[in-house]
Amino acid sequence: MSNQKQQKPTLTGQRFKTRKRDEKERFDPCQFQDSIIQGLNQTGTDLEAVAKFLDASGAKLDYRRYAETLFDILVAGGMLAPGGTLSDEVTSTEVCLFKAQEDMETMQAYAQVFNKLIRRYKYLEKGFEEEIKKLLLFLKGFTESDRTKLAMLTGILLANGNISASILNSLFNENLVKEGVSTCFAVKLFKSWLSEKDIGSVAASLRKVGMDNSRLMKELFPANKRSCEHFAKYFTDAGLKELSDFVKNQQTIGARKELQKELQQQISQGEPLKDIIAYIREEIKKNNISEQTIIGLIWFSVMSCVEWNKKEELVTEQAIKHLKQYSPLLKPFTSQGISELTLLLKIQEYCYDNIHFMKAFQKIVVLLYKADVLNEESILKWYNEAHVPKGKSIFLVQMKSFVEWLKNAEEESEEEEEEQEQEEEEAE
Repeated sequence: MSNQKQQKPTLTGQRFKTRKRDEKERFDPCQFQDSIIQGLNQTGTDLEAVAKFLDASGAKLDYRRYAETLFDILVAGGMLAPGGTLSDEVTSTEVCLFKAQEDMETMQAYAQVFNKLIRRYKYLEKGFEEEIKKLLLFLKGFTESDRTKLAMLTGILLANGNISASILNSLFNENLVKEGVSTCFAVKLFKSWLSEKDIGSVAASLRKVGMDNSRLMKELFPANKRSCEHFAKYFTDAGLKELSDFVKNQQTIGARKELQKELQQQISQGEPLKDIIAYIREEIKKNNISEQTIIGLIWFSVMSCVEWNKKEELVTEQAIKHLKQYSPLLKPFTSQGISELTLLLKIQEYCYDNIHFMKAFQKIVVLLYKADVLNEESILKWYNEAHVPKGKSIFLVQMKSFVEWLKNAEEESEEEEEEQEQEEEEAE
């Protein structure tokens, strides 16, 4: 038996050498910065040339590793130290956002540079958003002009969908809020955004990241100024009434949701009706909610706190018994004709959407008429012109005989009034 060691197997095959031009050069941050700055200085202020240079440089420079350095240079002209000051250790360039002219046309051109770069190198998308968040935290370290340009650019980028509205979280930093930097920046940002898109688009972007609950109002101002009134005045005075109205609307929606939740809880727990009415009146006053809005909320709350029978013939009886109990809760909030019509439409929609209630509509209306929640004028108006298409043919047929009775009663009442007037004239 041989003591000679057995040789280990070796891999065989052809080796391919990577061509020099296919290799990406790798630099440290300073070398990377020098390469970018040198290229930008050569392009000058021609932003088309800048975009082409950045596109070509991505093939040989490591954008993935040095994304932050790249964006620092394009925004501030060099690498930023913590706090937002330019690092003194390396050179800088004049070809950057902060050295550009302060006007929308120039800012739109810079937005295009970023847009082209990120479309070409998709992996930069996340790094760019992180850069914007960081820059917002550095606002105190920038000049007023730098902040204005950054605000204008950010508004355009938000409008174009290049970044998410979640970057606004950086503006809620306590130090920025305390010194009023956040609100000044927000005004310029939203003006820029709204010059590109309408308030509907802006609102949709804010809702997408959970800012539809008046968060802007709560977070952009110090604690002692976090009121809807202060927010509305501040942004209206700054020329942003659209934004003020949006936040006020969100505040109202939030208040309605809370009111409805509380109402359902109070009704389910069997709270005295007088206490529920007092609570509703207080909420109307506090949140400036209209009566027609309130009557819709009360109707929904009253109808949603019951487990309804699935049999059509039994659910009507159950509904009448339930609404007899709660008609005194509806009555105080139908003092206006428009509120009565709103309630009639809510009943129509409810009976249509809940198929077991299709035959209950007329009986519910008659009950509420007898309870003085609805009057004949509103019912006739609903019947003749104010109804909605949902179940229209079925409900109008149901209501026909009752409407005829109302019309006859109205005519008899008019005749009685005329006879009384005649008697009074003859007596004179």
